[in-house]
Amino acid sequence: MTKAPKTLAISLAVIATLGVAACSQKAQNEAAEAANTMAGDANATMTRAVNTTDAAVDSALGAAENKMDATSNKMAKATDDAKKDAGQALKDAGNEIED
Repeated sequence: MTKAPKTLAISLAVIATLGVAACSQKAQNEAAEAANTMAGDANATMTRAVNTTDAAVDSALGAAENKMDATSNKMAKATDDAKKDAGQALKDAGNEIED
């Protein structure tokens, strides 16, 4: 997560605070509440973005793992089939030599 949204929210809060320094206490409180709301919204948005990205990465890695497992299984079967075929060919060759 980047610091940009937090930095932006803090900067806006500082500017709002400075801007209302000469205003009434009520105006200052409202400005502080608005700054806190903006910071909270920015944090919530970034949290959702991180969670969505994490879920997408997990899904992609899971799919890749499944493909790799399937490929490994196919390779193992092909190797076993090749061994059986080679063994049978050697038996057939041995039988031909005996005849």
